[in-house]
Amino acid sequence: MAFEGLSSRLQEITRKLKGKARITENDLKEVTREVKLALLEADVNYKIVKDFVKVIEEKSLGQDVLKSLTPGQQVIKIVKDELVELLGGEDAKLNFTPNPPTVIMLVGLQGSGKTTTAGKLANLVRKQGKKPLLVALDVYRPAAIKQLQVVGKQLDIPVYANETTKDVNLIAKQALSVAISKLNDVVILDTAGRLQIDEALMQELKDVKKSVKPHEILLVVDSMIGQDAVNIAETFNNEIGIDGIVLTKLDGDTRGGAALSVKKVTGKPIKYIATGEKLSDMEEFHPERMASRILGMGDVLSIIEKAEENFDLSEAEKLEKSIRKNKFDLDDYLAQLRQMKKMGSFSSILKMLPGIGNQLSNVEIDDKELARIEAMICSMTKEERHNPKVLNGSRRMRIAKGSGTTVQQLNKFMKTFEMTQSMMKNLKSPKKMKNMMRKMKINPKDLDLESFDDIDKLQ
Repeated sequence: MAFEGLSSRLQEITRKLKGKARITENDLKEVTREVKLALLEADVNYKIVKDFVKVIEEKSLGQDVLKSLTPGQQVIKIVKDELVELLGGEDAKLNFTPNPPTVIMLVGLQGSGKTTTAGKLANLVRKQGKKPLLVALDVYRPAAIKQLQVVGKQLDIPVYANETTKDVNLIAKQALSVAISKLNDVVILDTAGRLQIDEALMQELKDVKKSVKPHEILLVVDSMIGQDAVNIAETFNNEIGIDGIVLTKLDGDTRGGAALSVKKVTGKPIKYIATGEKLSDMEEFHPERMASRILGMGDVLSIIEKAEENFDLSEAEKLEKSIRKNKFDLDDYLAQLRQMKKMGSFSSILKMLPGIGNQLSNVEIDDKELARIEAMICSMTKEERHNPKVLNGSRRMRIAKGSGTTVQQLNKFMKTFEMTQSMMKNLKSPKKMKNMMRKMKINPKDLDLESFDDIDKLQ
C-alpha cells in the first residue's frame, strides 16, 4: 500500500498512546512532533502538515481530553478525524445524468495510466448496472488505440475508434451518436496525454470539453510522482476544470503524499483509486476507510464489499454446512482459496483486518504460495482431499512431483491446513478462539474482537 511508511509510523504513535493512563502536555507535544515527521516523510505538502498538526494540538490540549479517563483514545480519535478531513471528508461519487449517456472525460499526462484506468472504470460502472462505451481519443501515441481495443476485448466492453482522422472533436461526437444508437448509457473518453503539460494539450482538451460537454472530467494521476502530482492536479484544474481525481499505482512503492495533499490543494475530491494491475483492481475512494487503514484500524466494510462482489453464495452455504458438521476438508479449503483470489492479493486483504496489519507489518507474504497450494491440492485424489490422514510418504512424493513442489513444502502446507481445521472447529466458540490465538502469540485485543457487539451470538 502506498501509505506503508506513514501507516507504520502513525500506528506506532497510537500504540504508545493506548498504553498511557494519563497524558501530559509534554506527551502531546511529542505526539504532534511525531505526526508532523510522519507526514513530511510521506511527502505531504509542508503547509498542509503545519495546518494539520496545529488543529490536532488545539483539539488535544482541551481540558476535556486531558481530564478524560481515556485521553490516549481521545487523541487517536482526533488524529483519525483530521486525517479523514484531510483525505476529503465525505465520499465523492460519480454523477450520472438522468438523461443518458453520461460522458466521462479522462485527462492526465502520458504514462499516468489513463487507458488502463478507462477500462477499469468501465468495468466498475458495468457492475453498477451501466452499459459503458470506451472511446479512443489518443490519436498520437503509437498503438494507443490498439491498447484500448485490447482492454475492451478483455472486458467484453465495446470500443469506438476512428483511425481515418486526427480530429478528436469529430471522433467524440461520432462516439456520442453511436452510444445513443446502441443504448450505451456511459461514454468514457480516453484522451491523449503529453510527457509534460503544454499549451497544445490543454487547448485540445478545452476543445473536446466544449464540443461534447462532459458531465465528469476526471484527472488520472500517478501516485508515485509524489508532490508533482499535486502540481499537475492544480494546473489541470485551473486550465480546464476537473470534477475529481483518480489515483493510480497506489499499490506501488510510494509514500502516498499525493493522496493526502491533493484534495486540500485543489478542492477536488479523489473519486477512485487503482490498487493493482488487474482490470478489476479499482475501487471507490472512501476517506473514512482509508484513514482507518492508515491507522491500522482495519477496513472491514471494504472486505465485505469485495466478498459480496466475488463470493459465490452456494459455496458460502456449502462451507457453512461443512463447519457446522466439523467436516472442513481440502476441497473446502481449495474452494475458499479460489474465492479469496478473486478478491485480490492475500496480503492486501489481511491488512484490511483490524489489528492484523500491525501483526504482519514485518512479515513477507508471497501470493505465489497460493498458486503452489492450489497445485498441491489439485494433485491429490478425491480420497486424499477428504481424508488427509491417508497421506503417507509415497503419496506425498507423488503429490509433490505432480504439483512441481517439494515434499517439505507439502508437509509445511499440511501443518497449516491442520491449524486451519482447528480454527474452523473453534469458530463456534469465541472463548476457544481467543485461547488458541494466545497460544499463537496473538493478542485477541489487537484484533479488536472486543468491539464486535454480536460476539456472544456466535456461541
